[in-house]
Amino acid sequence: MDVGRLRVLRELADRGSVTAVAAALSFTPSAISQQLKALSAEVGMPLTEPSGRGVRLTDAGRVLAAEAEAVLAALAKADATLEQLRTVPRGQVRMAIFQSGARMMLAGVLTRLAGVEGVELLCRDIDMTPEDVPALAAEHDVVVSHRDEHGPPLSTARWRVVPLLREPFDVVLPPAHPLAASEQIAFADLTDEAWISVKVGFPVDDLLRSLAVQTGTTPRVVQRINDFSVTEELVAGGHGIALLPRYSTDDRGGRRIVRRTLAGVRAARLVEVVMRTSAAERPAVQAVLAALQAEAAALTA
Repeated sequence: MDVGRLRVLRELADRGSVTAVAAALSFTPSAISQQLKALSAEVGMPLTEPSGRGVRLTDAGRVLAAEAEAVLAALAKADATLEQLRTVPRGQVRMAIFQSGARMMLAGVLTRLAGVEGVELLCRDIDMTPEDVPALAAEHDVVVSHRDEHGPPLSTARWRVVPLLREPFDVVLPPAHPLAASEQIAFADLTDEAWISVKVGFPVDDLLRSLAVQTGTTPRVVQRINDFSVTEELVAGGHGIALLPRYSTDDRGGRRIVRRTLAGVRAARLVEVVMRTSAAERPAVQAVLAALQAEAAALTA
């Protein structure tokens, strides 16, 4: 089978449409469709089928896409082995990271990589949901993602997922709030509060809803703000309370906002690195992963 056609099939599995694959690979949609038809002829069975105005993978297409990733990973590993023989890790690494994760880790990661000659990290901060991660991993070498610890893990064998840290969530209150004097707060004691959450579908809102299910309560959400620095200002101004991650929240020593742990429930997000298995073989990507792991270890020490 032609490796180039396998790459086209892999891109279709990741990006979801012929148009997106064509844009990513700088071909016309017609050329991509021809490549897919040719690959179907090579294997002797249809790999795609109509779906609305586009196409989707058949069972055979999904199986071959998973095998294609293994083939491309093996080729990347061979290239990486040769690169390791002739030089130190070098090259650009494209990384996507969720915004509060960038606030928490990016400066430290860049400082660590400053001592690795030849590796250039190009980073984008992206407001991502768990559902966005596969498409982001198709566009970037490294994706630093986050999800509710009670949520499902990424369910595909075509990615390498590396856990970085578990970040607990705390209840964040104005300093003058009556509950601010408590060391721990039960979620049920907050049912009458005005909550500041995030957009539906993002990990913090998933966590708030899972806590509501566990306790049989219904939180009253008055604002949905995805920028945690804005949420901190709203809480400080007395406009509500929130769940905010422990390591990436600036409470200014308790002078601006007060953080308190939730009693009787586990509330945390998992921060993970997601990569294509082929990208993970590059020495430069491994250097970035090592910097992320070292920074995460320092945060949780």
